[in-house]
Amino acid sequence: MGNYYLYKIAEFFTRYLPLSLSYSIAVLLADCQYLLSKTDREAVRANLEIILNTDKVPAGTVRNVFRDFGKYLADFFTMTNRIDKKFIKESVQISGIEYLNEVLRKGKGGIILSAHLGNWEMGGSVLSLLGYPLSVVALSHKDGRVNTFFNSKREFFGTIVIQTNVALRRCLTHLKRNRLVAILGDRDFGHHGLTMDFLGRKAIIPSGAAFFALKTGAPIIPAFFLRTPKDNFYINFEEPIYPPSLNGKTISDQEIKDFIKKYLPLIEKRIRQNPSQWLVFRRFEVT
Repeated sequence: MGNYYLYKIAEFFTRYLPLSLSYSIAVLLADCQYLLSKTDREAVRANLEIILNTDKVPAGTVRNVFRDFGKYLADFFTMTNRIDKKFIKESVQISGIEYLNEVLRKGKGGIILSAHLGNWEMGGSVLSLLGYPLSVVALSHKDGRVNTFFNSKREFFGTIVIQTNVALRRCLTHLKRNRLVAILGDRDFGHHGLTMDFLGRKAIIPSGAAFFALKTGAPIIPAFFLRTPKDNFYINFEEPIYPPSLNGKTISDQEIKDFIKKYLPLIEKRIRQNPSQWLVFRRFEVT
């Protein structure tokens, strides 16, 4: 409940402060969180040990995950005032967008697959501002005011938010309308995921993206909106991954797993390339 007021205060200050100062404050607060939250700190360290294949992750490397998360929040709070066509032209490098046009021409919609990597929220806003019909699947917050606060920013540029509790029916409907549906495929929150090999360990992987693709014939388009060292951004859309035709038969867990295996290595690759931008503060490995 208190988080709502913290979010509103942060939004107020970031709206009027220069972005460089907002980033500096965000980094300072992130450093405080790094020092004060042993649980988060040790979870991030454990994840990085696996990602980087070492049992000696420097403290600074762990802290950088917290700092990138602080900047992610600063970007989220300011994006409705900051993002416009000029911002995209000057600060966002885009590659592979022709794949989206290819998919939409086929008329079955497409599933944009990303991860808790970089700034997926800003990526959605950029895509909507460019005129693409985007729907995003988002986890509901327990506090309705927080939910409204976050969704109002996500929808500011025309994105449609689909809450996870109604995602099954609405995702199918939106794909039939030839929309792009964005789903994060690296962490399961709905207890419907499947146990798979991920980053060399066993982890629960969301099955929604693969299920919707197999059900509708809509392809998966992997995409990641990442930060550069100079706090600009780039987004790359990977070549679409088309699902096999199942001719209307019941989809089995094994068929879902087989299809997930076609795109999961791309998520792993991007995480290993950008470990500080994987903003996951709980251990992903299951025991």
